[in-house]
Amino acid sequence: MKEHAGDAGRASRDAGSARDAGEQRREQMMRAALEVIVERGYADTRIADVAERTGTSPALVIYYFKTRDQLLTEAIRYSEDSWYAENLRRMEEIPTAAGRLAELVAMICLPGNPEPRSYWLIWLDLWAVSPRSPGAAAVRQKSDERWRETIRSVVQAGQESGEFAPVDADDFTITLAALLDGLAVQIALEDPQVPAQRTYELAMRFAAGQLGFDWKPAPKRARKRGR
Repeated sequence: MKEHAGDAGRASRDAGSARDAGEQRREQMMRAALEVIVERGYADTRIADVAERTGTSPALVIYYFKTRDQLLTEAIRYSEDSWYAENLRRMEEIPTAAGRLAELVAMICLPGNPEPRSYWLIWLDLWAVSPRSPGAAAVRQKSDERWRETIRSVVQAGQESGEFAPVDADDFTITLAALLDGLAVQIALEDPQVPAQRTYELAMRFAAGQLGFDWKPAPKRARKRGR
């Protein structure tokens, strides 16, 4: 009986180790896919490129992701989940809604790791292919819904605490999200007239004006980010 119990325990541990190794390999492939998307674009990213970068075979990449589109859309979801995990960690450390909103905008606009430009290059590609790719379109829609809900929840918390004016939270959310998306194009294109700090300050001036809270630009500094 003890022998059988020991064998079962070892088998369980081995199965767990195999799952962990498989998940690590998947993450390695998704990170590689994101790197290639930034360098070459969504449309020109091939399974062979990801396999070469991870030191594996195209067949192994296909084993994990089945198709190129599945690989790329899951890689983008992975990037987004990492961003939101970092966002949640930061929000827990900030006591005011105004401070949380400022940090949220900073994570989108200001330099850090990875650079906002790299992040937005990925999303510009996703937006471009979404009208012709149902898989990409589904990822885009869910991402936008998640992003708007993140903004909306901060706004509503600020209204409940009395920090923000009682504006229509949905209208404000859609407008701020659209403003940030538009500024993101300038970040991705590295427009010299619209540097990252300026995009941050423009977005925050808009938010403060609409929501009725005091805001002044902080000294310029690099900030770490995730999204």
